[in-house]
Amino acid sequence: MKTTKSLKRKRVHAFLLALQAEYDEKKEDRDELLDEGMIYYQMHLPVRDISKEFEESLRKKIEQNILQAKIREATIKDLDAIVNIHNRSWLTSQTPYRAITHDDFIKIFKDPICIILIAKVYGIDGGFIILDFEGDNNEIGIIAALGILPRFQRKGLGTVLGMAGWNYFKEKGVKELRCEVYKDNQISKAFIMGLGFKEYRPPKVYKAEDFGIDD
Repeated sequence: MKTTKSLKRKRVHAFLLALQAEYDEKKEDRDELLDEGMIYYQMHLPVRDISKEFEESLRKKIEQNILQAKIREATIKDLDAIVNIHNRSWLTSQTPYRAITHDDFIKIFKDPICIILIAKVYGIDGGFIILDFEGDNNEIGIIAALGILPRFQRKGLGTVLGMAGWNYFKEKGVKELRCEVYKDNQISKAFIMGLGFKEYRPPKVYKAEDFGIDD
């Protein structure tokens, strides 16, 4: 029997996926995609597999990164920055995209477990990562979304945010990290695998009913 908490987690997770699930184009194109299904790779990284040597190598890489990003936890006052980053970053991805609004992200801020971290670079907000938790004891850390402004992509900011996410999860005592990557987004998959993630289940197919998208 599913608990109220697990049902809420499913709704939040579905919403986060739905941010990337709709084409901002013709309705028939969107419906065709959702009816056929969107394929997501299921990736995970058990905490026991994160060696001290690998963690230290990432820390050194971040220390040498020329961007020198400053990380902070987002508040409701950061809505404009987050919406801007999302809508600009997904335009360059290989993931089905639709623009999002303030109201969309307010749903995330209302969830007490979802956390958004923002990276400030050269005085502007350049990227964000959304963290979520699953499991009876919140022992599974979920990287629900990662967005970076085009000007900062492929310059190490994703690694900086990934490490910030890991530090947050480690403080919470998670046992495993998970994320999902859309099948055509090979750049994101390569990045995630470079952090040590591996496929651990067959790809999952999401259809319209999984996202709760209304006509």
